[in-house]
Amino acid sequence: MAPDLVVLNARIYTADPGRPRAEALAVAGARLVFVGSRLEAEALVGPGTNVWDLGGATVIPGMVDAHAHLVSLGTALRTVDLVATRSYDEAIAQVVERARSVPPGTWIEGRGWDQNDWSVTAMPTLEPLSQAVPNHPVYLTRVDGHAALVNAMALQRAGITRDTPDPAGGSIFRNPDGSPTGVLLEDNAMELVRRVIPPPTPRELEQRILLAIRTANENGLTGIHDAGVGAGTIAVYRSLAQAGRYSLRNYVMISASDSAFTRLLRQGPQLGLYDRLWIRSIKVSADGALGSRGAFLLAPYSDDPATRGLLLASRDSLKQVAAIALAHGFQLNVHAIGDGANRAVLDAFEDALREHPAADHRFRIEHAQILSPDDIPRFARLGVIPAMQGSHQTSDMYWAVDRLGYARAVGAYAWRSLLDSGVIIPNGSDFPVEFVNPLISFAAFVSRQDRDGWPPGGWFAAQRTSREEALYSMTLWPAMAAFMEKDTGSLTPGKFADFVVLDRDIMEVPADQIYQTGVLRTVLGGSTVFPVAD
Repeated sequence: MAPDLVVLNARIYTADPGRPRAEALAVAGARLVFVGSRLEAEALVGPGTNVWDLGGATVIPGMVDAHAHLVSLGTALRTVDLVATRSYDEAIAQVVERARSVPPGTWIEGRGWDQNDWSVTAMPTLEPLSQAVPNHPVYLTRVDGHAALVNAMALQRAGITRDTPDPAGGSIFRNPDGSPTGVLLEDNAMELVRRVIPPPTPRELEQRILLAIRTANENGLTGIHDAGVGAGTIAVYRSLAQAGRYSLRNYVMISASDSAFTRLLRQGPQLGLYDRLWIRSIKVSADGALGSRGAFLLAPYSDDPATRGLLLASRDSLKQVAAIALAHGFQLNVHAIGDGANRAVLDAFEDALREHPAADHRFRIEHAQILSPDDIPRFARLGVIPAMQGSHQTSDMYWAVDRLGYARAVGAYAWRSLLDSGVIIPNGSDFPVEFVNPLISFAAFVSRQDRDGWPPGGWFAAQRTSREEALYSMTLWPAMAAFMEKDTGSLTPGKFADFVVLDRDIMEVPADQIYQTGVLRTVLGGSTVFPVAD
């Protein structure tokens, strides 16, 4: 039987070590049936075969963001965007503009502020925001999602006063007199306000998810690993997937803090639902983020010696969750950024695996940003996968040495050292913390420079990767990190026909041109999901 689709005259990088290059491919149904030469592919064409001549365009496997937040992206796209603000005043001005368009008393939400990018880099306080927007409760999530800034009306709605104690695993920033400054650090503190914000309606949630999926497809993504998802969101995912409206393969990490966590565990792993959803992973957080000084360090911060950050989960509690994951057939993925948190997680994994040996657990540390040199070889020894984000390095490098000190910065975003130790590194963006475009993280892996070529030669350039490794980090390695390598990750006959057509050859062009690369077409299971007809 002739294939449904034949793609000819392409520069194909397969991410298949057995056949890294090809000129053509063929698709039957949702899967690849041929990858090879143009002449061989032309011989397969039948009367009903659709033929694409790509005119020498570049084709790579569908890219997968190995650490992302789909609903948060959809929410961010619907709220006040503070990513590009360069001062607190500029951020406030955007909130004021939104306030003019909604009735008094309506919640205003925003996301993306980063005081490290502002002219004054101290954490903001609520007074200027409250004076400018006195009649709307305001909740502004920091770019990393690990802190929030609120105004006086939001504190009032939440009932937070100087007498409110810090919750376990969170911090209410305070003035010398004990009154809240308006900054809430980490989920348990942020939840004090979030719980009084009206949740989106089911229809609004569905619209946010579809908007996020469309944005992912536009950027060449055919899959994501969705970090920290609750049962309610999973139900909407299933409904959309069943209806054929979910144009993404999603490896879902269920949130260990979700109220339905125990029920989801008892259901066991759910693999390949509608060829769109794989639910076999648990997400836990061990610390916060570097930008808000919530990441837990072995020694105090260089630019704030009064703190080492927050350890959100003890070694013993992590060991218990690891044992639960192994008992129920789940992978465990733990957020750890600071070297102290990474060591605690590695210690917990080592304890759990000693007591509950597992041949193929594929436990992961999400981010693994700052590592003690002594801990780098432990990943390979324990079979732990560091899931990292190239764009975090290029976003943080401007201030990371001040925050960490030079010696610790040497062990930050240590891709080359980890690869040389024998592990794989699935790459991602952590969107909406960073921009969705996966080629930003690809470019960071190969250059460790921003889009302007700074710094010359690259930031701690010895930690760069090859382009082949960077390609694997966006394709084959995320598949392996999700137990999905038999179905996705490379352009290999028998796997899903997920691929992307690019307007330039990212394996050959100068590194600075990678940032300018455009997506011409995104294909999922042989069907074009970008561009789509209106």
